[in-house]
Amino acid sequence: MKDTTSTLTDKFRETPKIFDEIEDYAIILLDVNGNIINWNRGAERIKGYSAYEILGKNFRQFYTQKDLDFGKPDMLIEKARNEGKAIDEGWRIKKDGSAFWGSVTITARHNDLGEVIGFIKVTRDLTERKRAEEALLKHTREIEIKNKELEQYTYIASHDLQEPIRTVINFVELLNSEYEEKLDENAKLYMSFISEASHRMSNLVKGLLDFTRIGNTKQLVTVNCNKLVESLLQDLEVKISESKAEIIVGDLPEIKAYEPELISLFLNLITNAIKFRKNDVTPKIKITSKLEKDGWHFSVKDNGIGIKERYLSKIFVMFQRLHSRSEFDGTGIGLAYCKKIVDLHNGRIWVESEFGNGSNFFFSLGAK
Repeated sequence: MKDTTSTLTDKFRETPKIFDEIEDYAIILLDVNGNIINWNRGAERIKGYSAYEILGKNFRQFYTQKDLDFGKPDMLIEKARNEGKAIDEGWRIKKDGSAFWGSVTITARHNDLGEVIGFIKVTRDLTERKRAEEALLKHTREIEIKNKELEQYTYIASHDLQEPIRTVINFVELLNSEYEEKLDENAKLYMSFISEASHRMSNLVKGLLDFTRIGNTKQLVTVNCNKLVESLLQDLEVKISESKAEIIVGDLPEIKAYEPELISLFLNLITNAIKFRKNDVTPKIKITSKLEKDGWHFSVKDNGIGIKERYLSKIFVMFQRLHSRSEFDGTGIGLAYCKKIVDLHNGRIWVESEFGNGSNFFFSLGAK
């Protein structure tokens, strides 16, 4: 009677050469009970056993104790038996006790009568990919925590700053009201500077507070962009009338979006287009959209003063002002605000501009 080891060895020697020489995948032949009757060089490399050490053993020994307690090996074999194939990813154990992340496919083998006579188990070592994913996930979580801490700090600091600023503004108004006749021209000028600086600081703090609140509600709703822009233009009626701006709105889509943030996005871009106009030219603003592969692309185009090329890469950074306050008021937050809103929608924002010949602000909103 031929012993089991001899029989298994003979079967190993019968393995086709192409099967044996594959080294990137562990290819293992199992009998109906999950016992190993053959494997290739890839299995030796990945698992750490030689063929002669492992033949006749059950494939369960490659699984962690946690998976064994859960019964995962038996569940996979049963699924392959009933459905023809079972696919799984998880930690597996090598000969030296170390773990590797394996992508496993177990396929049932059938005879001419359709009966299951064994299984082919193919394993790929994806440990490097798994470690990279875990490192990226850990890094992402750390960034999220830092961002939340920063937003909380900014909110608290900005909120606490509002009170003393309001106090300064109130007392400046009281001084102007009660002592106006006693103040000389220099004193009035100084009080004017204090008042203007206090209001600028108040607007700046409010801008920072609004910036930290972007995305707090995070409720996607269906937004009719035409109705949204129409409503905004009604709110901006005084600005539009004063500037005599001509605003053309194309056929805009209905999209899934965070509505309060989307309102702020359009509001910032439209008011900027009105603000940065030429003195002797009637402002013309055109708002259009186009469906692309990555979602809807929107355009807010004006015929205003334009932007110098060297500033195009900086304008979406916080506090990047391109003009003096004597030319145009503002806090330098608006376009950074727009970028954060677009990021929230998995999109991107960019600008094309020629100094003296207007600007065209584009933004995309990822498909939802």
